[in-house]
Amino acid sequence: MTSVTLALLALLSATPAARPSAEEVLRTQCRTWAADPKNPWALAHGIALEGRAFKARDGRRASDLIVSDFLRREDTDLRFDAFAADGTPVEPHPNLLVKTLLLAGYPTSQSFRANWGPVTLGALVEDLKRDFRRDAALSPHGAWTLDALSHALPPGATFTNSAGETLRLDAVMDEALALLEHEQAELMAGMKAGLPQVPKRKQGIYTHPCGGLHLFQAIASHARHPAVRKAWGARLDAQVDVLVYRLASESRQYDAALTSAPPAYRLPVLIQMVKFYGHFLETLGRFREETGWKPTPEQAQAVEQARALLDGAVRRIDAAGAFRDMESVKAAQYQLYLDLIGDACHAAHGLGYWRNHPGG
Repeated sequence: MTSVTLALLALLSATPAARPSAEEVLRTQCRTWAADPKNPWALAHGIALEGRAFKARDGRRASDLIVSDFLRREDTDLRFDAFAADGTPVEPHPNLLVKTLLLAGYPTSQSFRANWGPVTLGALVEDLKRDFRRDAALSPHGAWTLDALSHALPPGATFTNSAGETLRLDAVMDEALALLEHEQAELMAGMKAGLPQVPKRKQGIYTHPCGGLHLFQAIASHARHPAVRKAWGARLDAQVDVLVYRLASESRQYDAALTSAPPAYRLPVLIQMVKFYGHFLETLGRFREETGWKPTPEQAQAVEQARALLDGAVRRIDAAGAFRDMESVKAAQYQLYLDLIGDACHAAHGLGYWRNHPGG
């Protein structure tokens, strides 16, 4: 471990028991700032953490608000804008909101009230299928579409898009796994060569939002079906190994960046740490819960390391006052403000998966 990692772990061991845990800090952050009724992207992150019960601060159920205030209809097409006119994110990743509603456990028969009348989740899914394009789904922003599609359709299902193409879900998800293998090939090579790290240069998996971990989640979640898990077998296991290797590789780079960064640039590095460690825990937590995956001792140790590193990064952000001074962050660096919301929700969600499963 590097000196920065050891310092973070030492900070953890010296933390008084009475202080709120990192998960409690993150949950409070998510509940407070994801409840903005004018920010559907943030509301979706609150739903990801707390499920269908999550409410906006105006008292409305977040899922109802998202549809009633932000769903648009153009002829027979239903759509969410990527961004509102003022730049607030609505659905910057296609089908993020539909995926959120599906993973929250709503049945496709669930009816929501749009501003013109009732709309079912099934109607939104049908719109997703009509608009589906393979190239878009297998692009860096396609993970949310893949995750939604896998949860809306069973293995073996086919559907037809508006271009008249008949698509097989199994074939689409097989291509997604091949994409993940391609995008993580450099990391796989580094792992096999025993390299301590593979530098991040915005290449491969690092061209994807959140380091491609949503792509990993969509693919791993599809393996909840026993036939898919059997068919993919060692191929998916190898990608889990690469993800664990990434923890060691990336933590070294974050530690180095934190050591060398001027004070003004340390907060972005700490937020990036929360993003990666939180998504890492969420990804493997979903995989365990959805498929019954059991980590090896080495993988369980990586989970524990990620929890400790995340805890240390959250402590430092909290000590810097960023969680308490969100309005100032919003005014100065809007993207950091959004990251402090979304990444807090994902990280709290990730920690929640492992709260009662220490070491796997």
